[in-house]
Amino acid sequence: MRQKIEAVIFASEEAVPASFICQVLESGVSAAEVDDAVNALNAFYTQSGRAFRIESIAEGYRFMTIPALAPLLRKMLAPKIRRKLSQSVLEVLAVIAYQQPVSRSDIQHIRGVSPDYAVNKLLERGLIDVRGRAASVGKPLLYGTTKEFLDFFHLSSLKDLPKLREIRELARDKDIENFLMSSGDNHEQQGEYEKGYDN
Repeated sequence: MRQKIEAVIFASEEAVPASFICQVLESGVSAAEVDDAVNALNAFYTQSGRAFRIESIAEGYRFMTIPALAPLLRKMLAPKIRRKLSQSVLEVLAVIAYQQPVSRSDIQHIRGVSPDYAVNKLLERGLIDVRGRAASVGKPLLYGTTKEFLDFFHLSSLKDLPKLREIRELARDKDIENFLMSSGDNHEQQGEYEKGYDN
């Protein structure tokens, strides 16, 4: 059973809920038994000195490397992340994550520039979705983060978002700074970010 559970989690490209694992196994396995199997697998990985563990992320399980290897992998993955999300898009995502549910006008009020490009980009990536409409005039759409957002940033829940004090500490880390550098999706978008920064 452990081998099958390990295979299901390993083969998935996103966090796998225990309920889905039970459904795939079709052998009357409970969510508690899946959790016990994951704990046993992690104990084996630790004992054998493996570079990875199975972590509980976004209401599911996913293979992740151990924290001690984060600096090494950050250097390797930084170019890929920069291609995925530019600095301006990350800023809009941060506003949504911490202020959700939030409208486009609210985001513009906070950043000082139109968030339309970034919001559309984030919707395309599945990192945010529509949460309803505000009760204010015009009933604008409200946006919030998705499970894909939690998975992308390796968070178990929104409660795991770093506090402002932690963000300030991270901002002093040169590796983190390089990790979040603007990818320059295009010159127009970069100009938008510079304008918002000046404000």
